[in-house]
Amino acid sequence: MAAETGVRRVAAAAALLVIGLVVSGCASGGASGAAVSPSASASAGARTVTADPGALRARFESLATELGVPGAAMLVRTPQGEITATYGVTQRHGSTPVSLDDHVRIGSNTKTMTGTVILQLVQEGRISLTDKVGKYRPDVPNGSRITIEQLLTMRSGLANYTTTLELNKALDTQSQRAWNPEELVAMGLAEPPTFAPGDGWNYSNTNTVLLGLIAEQLENKPLAEIFQERLFTPLGLRETSYPAADDASLPEPYSHGYMYSTNVDTMESSALPPDQLAQAKAGTLLPSDTTNLNPSWAGAAGAGISTIRDLAHWVEALGSGAVLGPTLQKERLASVQPVPVALPDPKYGWGIAKIGPLYGHTGELPGYNSFMGYDPVQKVTIVVWTNLAPAADGRPPAATIATSLMTSIYGG
Repeated sequence: MAAETGVRRVAAAAALLVIGLVVSGCASGGASGAAVSPSASASAGARTVTADPGALRARFESLATELGVPGAAMLVRTPQGEITATYGVTQRHGSTPVSLDDHVRIGSNTKTMTGTVILQLVQEGRISLTDKVGKYRPDVPNGSRITIEQLLTMRSGLANYTTTLELNKALDTQSQRAWNPEELVAMGLAEPPTFAPGDGWNYSNTNTVLLGLIAEQLENKPLAEIFQERLFTPLGLRETSYPAADDASLPEPYSHGYMYSTNVDTMESSALPPDQLAQAKAGTLLPSDTTNLNPSWAGAAGAGISTIRDLAHWVEALGSGAVLGPTLQKERLASVQPVPVALPDPKYGWGIAKIGPLYGHTGELPGYNSFMGYDPVQKVTIVVWTNLAPAADGRPPAATIATSLMTSIYGG
């Protein structure tokens, strides 16, 4: 949901992944051992939520250990109060413990911000969901048929630039390259469309980067400035940022991020081969530090930075309607529709996902995985991040932990 490690492919095999991965290796797909989403009855909000602090913390720590992450953080809010926990350290072999103040790369959670800006512009009458993309971008194949809504819902048919060999090779060999969003879009548009507009669903970061460029075109200012003025400042998100293309740094304090293998090698599968998996479990194969990999290749689809408390505040605003008027907010939540993946409950809508009863998204960039979700009916918030992505066995660590916490809270 984000850029993914190895620029993870967003695969139909894992809805939680699908919804959040941004990259090819990270963005293309097929991770093994995907987390399971809650039952339909839980999704309907029919059960009373139960949040046992001790049980949730134990589940969090147990899974963090099992997944082999150096560090992780969790935040859960229910009507009974807030429960937080941290695990491990910010740097392998380091001594600084993870804190709730640590900044991390949030990957595809950034998509919810880009989508919100577009919807605010819709609300202001400056763009329409039924507008054709060709009105703003004559260079887009099928642009006279693709609507703005189809970009938001991943139903445009445009290919995903983060699954291209070209990008993944560049990420492995030019880790500090500053990417212009036009370069990213060009890679996606150079690939054949995956289906006719509206005839399918495919998680493509090309859609969201295009939406970011359209927002800049309408506002006549950089996306970072748009985010700051429309979202970060009004909501008091002081620890959330969208970095400049040439800025690969993270604000202090921050957690380092780690991934196994390379972007190219993880294009087909996020899981290590059996021999390497055994070495990773034995501690003889170590992940590389991806902290300073320039995130500009993820652009409007996944380059954001935040903290766990800011993410909680953001996803609550997203789900409660603090960023849109009541009519458009209701339509946005209703826009989520089932997507063709293997897990039971995944849905996707106007720059927002629904996983079980929670509205939000997941995100992944090489070294960082995050999950944020809010249930506006039961008033439940779950946010988790990890500083390893993906796990050696291919699972998205934060999404796996968050889904387990969700199961504990809702039952099933």
